[in-house]
Amino acid sequence: MNKHVKITQNEPADLSRRSFLVGTVAAGLALGYSGVPGLLGADQALAAPSNFDPSVWYSIAPDGIVTVTCGKADMGQHIASTMAQIISEELGANWKDMRVQLASNDPKFNDPVLGAQITGGSWSTMMNFDAMSRAGAAGRMALTDAAATAMGVPSSELVVRDSAISHSKSKKSMTFADIVKSGKITKTFTPDELKAITLKTPDQYTMIGVSVPQLDIPSKTNGTAKYGIDTMLPGMVYGKVVTPPVRYGATVKSVDDSAAKKVPGFIQAVILDDKTATTTGWVVAVANTYANARKAADALKISYDGGPNAKLSSESLLTEAKRLQALDDSGLFFVKDGDTAAAFGTAARVMEAEYTTNINIHAPMEPMNATAELKGDIWHIYSGNQFATRSGAIAAGAAGVDPKFVVMHQTWLGGGFGRRLDADMMVPAVQAAKAVGKPVKVIYSRENDMTMDFSRPLTFQKVKAGIDGDGKLVALNHDVVSAWPTKRWGIPDFLSPSVDKKGALDAFTVNGADFFYSVPNHNVRAILNEMAHSATPSGQLRSVAPGWTFWAVESMVDEIADAVGKDPAQYRIDMLDGKGKNDGGAQRLRNTLLAAMGMSGYGTKKLPQGEGMGVACVSSQERATASWTACVAHVAVSPSGEVKVKKLTVATDVGTQVHPDNIRAQVEGAALWGLSLAMYEKATLKDGGIEQTNFDTYTPLRMSQVPEVAVSVIANGDKATGVGEPAVTVIAPALGNAIFNAVGARVRALPITAEQVKAAMKA
Repeated sequence: MNKHVKITQNEPADLSRRSFLVGTVAAGLALGYSGVPGLLGADQALAAPSNFDPSVWYSIAPDGIVTVTCGKADMGQHIASTMAQIISEELGANWKDMRVQLASNDPKFNDPVLGAQITGGSWSTMMNFDAMSRAGAAGRMALTDAAATAMGVPSSELVVRDSAISHSKSKKSMTFADIVKSGKITKTFTPDELKAITLKTPDQYTMIGVSVPQLDIPSKTNGTAKYGIDTMLPGMVYGKVVTPPVRYGATVKSVDDSAAKKVPGFIQAVILDDKTATTTGWVVAVANTYANARKAADALKISYDGGPNAKLSSESLLTEAKRLQALDDSGLFFVKDGDTAAAFGTAARVMEAEYTTNINIHAPMEPMNATAELKGDIWHIYSGNQFATRSGAIAAGAAGVDPKFVVMHQTWLGGGFGRRLDADMMVPAVQAAKAVGKPVKVIYSRENDMTMDFSRPLTFQKVKAGIDGDGKLVALNHDVVSAWPTKRWGIPDFLSPSVDKKGALDAFTVNGADFFYSVPNHNVRAILNEMAHSATPSGQLRSVAPGWTFWAVESMVDEIADAVGKDPAQYRIDMLDGKGKNDGGAQRLRNTLLAAMGMSGYGTKKLPQGEGMGVACVSSQERATASWTACVAHVAVSPSGEVKVKKLTVATDVGTQVHPDNIRAQVEGAALWGLSLAMYEKATLKDGGIEQTNFDTYTPLRMSQVPEVAVSVIANGDKATGVGEPAVTVIAPALGNAIFNAVGARVRALPITAEQVKAAMKA
């Protein structure tokens, strides 16, 4: 079973050559670049001497403005404001004094837990709540000590509120601005002292749990917020990529640019030589404007060798997945509890089912883009990115330099969903800029973005269940076959040792299969589909593995419940007994299921013919960092098999809620994303290439298809959990189960179509 580890390096051969300067500041350790001119202050000027910098994460100016530096990618989930809100709570700052900015790739901004700059997994609030709280508290304590000295009163008698520190007995008070301007702050903290700080308890919160105005909204509505695509540099030119018809493995045989030379402003056609193997067979047309770069790209005549994947299709990948699953020695064990073989031998009943999901595309509204500029020895990359640590190494590899010579200028992201964990857009920008000697901005077309996406992989899962004479699930084998996105990153620390110690597996393809139900005999195999791994280099798409593992688990639980004549909700409740390793998690998951059932009226009303409700409950994303989420889906199914989703009721246990309105927005958005994946989205591979090139053929959920969404948030004061992704994973199985309850049709493939529902109705 996977555990979080601190990532200390990314591409070992490169990042190990970074040199760090480590020094103690007021709130702990700060890490900065050492010995490389032009790197310090890459994104922001160094703090003025009169500023108070309690932590690498925020600074207080002499005017009392508190600027929080967010080390996470903000793609509309308002994580920058969330980090500011957590700091503000313990600091005692007035919200009107808070500001946010985004961090560069300076290692001092690495995640306090992961040790790398990465945004994903719904980890950000969960993993940074404590560190940001302690940073805020340390600043408050340092300010309080300085104020006590200035006022000549005991610090224990001071009250901190709304960016001011007051002493009720003497009627004296000082604002944060007054204290900073005095320059008398001397208190510092060692890491051990930081850990020893007593933080507020939930009953003492005044900011946490309040829906304050999001700090990024004004700039995003008045146009001053800058996204990667907004980057403008002096002397900048534009690059338009020309991609091969094969997703991966093609090479360029020749380029005829004679027609492109007739395009006004055309500069050069650059064939990528990508030593990082992020791209293959790409050419960049460079011109003075993006319009001219597009015209030049269209005019290029390129001859390709399609490579080893040129004849592969979705059917090829699925056939190979089934072949691999049938082999007894395939894959590695993620879970191996009890003896499933023996349990199947004595089971009163054995059931088997196969579940599939298709390729899915991220398709954020802001297409991929990056701007690269070489200044002296330093490469500057302007782009919105979710994994600055790895992306800096990719950009360095493309440029042929040490990663310490790459500065990443983070921007706001016009959507990410995992797509911007990858850095493919930086490769053509860097190599084009190197070739023409000018800053180059590369902008993907929608077609480039869709056909070259690091997509959610096609998956095949086989589940075998053993049931005893009392109808209890006593054994489960679950095989998961797919490409392994995390293995593609080449970061050993992100892989997990198999439970039988026979190798490293990609837990991000099987998380969720290690559920919180009590099943005494349970095996989960993670099987790498090398063919899919090569032909469709896959990435992490919002919800990651639980988007497919829970599709299989929660559908199979319903199938079992029906087979033994039990209500599927009650069947789950009985298995969520909290025995052994499931203690704590099972109870929280059961509570969310009960909340969703109660809010939806599940089991309390008779539905019209052709309508049904279905349940599912999940512990996404990972067992070690679970968020407890349940859904009741209400559908109406016509005789033609067409499914109308009438309502989704989602309950989620978030522990501590920082911003209630934002949590609801995230859960609603995740539920609709899950609905889109479950019912509408499908990409296919043909002759080695993705067939869908725009939103006319790849068809996400439309506004007219949005059902009623009801959300119940359980905030019990426990550790904050993530909310951006978990609700994605619960929707598809709840819908599939609702369809079965409506018309008796069991569907096992995503997306769910009217054709397969109708066929299942006749089966």
